[in-house]
Amino acid sequence: MKPVIIISTYPNKKSISKIANELVKNKTVACVNISKISSIYSWKGKIENSSEYLAIFKTINKNKTKLKKKIKETHPYDVPEIAEIDVTSIDKSYLKWLVESTN
Repeated sequence: MKPVIIISTYPNKKSISKIANELVKNKTVACVNISKISSIYSWKGKIENSSEYLAIFKTINKNKTKLKKKIKETHPYDVPEIAEIDVTSIDKSYLKWLVESTN
């Protein structure tokens, strides 16, 4: 099984916590790391400085399409970030846990 990491940003902890709990419960993901960050970006012609929450979704290849679809359907932003990180190396014991947690 190939591991997959998907990242996204959310406007507040409540919006990511609900979906993260659902995804772990139904085994779409093994884990979601959530961290408060500061973001500086251009939006509608203005430079924005805001606090956001970075979500790091950890899953396996067979679940990535379902995960991306769920993020898109439930995300509060008009244009959500859904970025896939290619995992070329991972600890074997961690990969074993990841596979077990998503099957």
